[in-house]
Amino acid sequence: MQRMILAPSSKALALAALALSLATASGCQPKAVRGGEGTDNPGLDNAAMSTGLDRVDLEDLMKKNMAELSSSPIWQNWKGAGSPPVVAIWPIKNDTSEHLDDQMLTLLSDMETELINSGVVAVVSRERQQELMAEANMQQGADFNPAMAAQIGRQIGAQYFLTGKLQAVDERKKGERRVQYSLFMQVLEVENSLIRFQTKSERTKAIVR
Repeated sequence: MQRMILAPSSKALALAALALSLATASGCQPKAVRGGEGTDNPGLDNAAMSTGLDRVDLEDLMKKNMAELSSSPIWQNWKGAGSPPVVAIWPIKNDTSEHLDDQMLTLLSDMETELINSGVVAVVSRERQQELMAEANMQQGADFNPAMAAQIGRQIGAQYFLTGKLQAVDERKKGERRVQYSLFMQVLEVENSLIRFQTKSERTKAIVR
């Protein structure tokens, strides 16, 4: 008795083609990886993914400015003071066109940590300062207002404010782009708003052909 060999139906062929397509595509799917110190990808955070500022950029800009501060005359005066001067961090103003709310909060936290760990100054809690700013209807990214800063400074017992601003120059040409960022930092005396220290750090990011 002869067996009949049936030709595969068009439906079966379509399903087989779909299965083959999915199997092929699965090999090209993106996958999650863990990076950073102590992982298989320690340099994962170092690669730039855009011309925007990321955590690595802001941390580098902040550390350069803090290094300048720690070698400045006012820092030496603080170290020689009988008791640690009280410093508060006024929000850094974002003068770029980028939405960096989360990054700016991280920057402020890093600045706060650097000051606290120095052991040279006493640092006012940013949460308490934010409460007072909210009561005064001030936005977190508002310009430094000497009168309001003096009022808030007296309420929180701060003698100095550490503040600054982030700026950018954006250039484009024939599909290429270069953005030059500057992070300015100042120390202002609460009582009279005199600038006791000022510096800036710079970072450039680009997309080139």
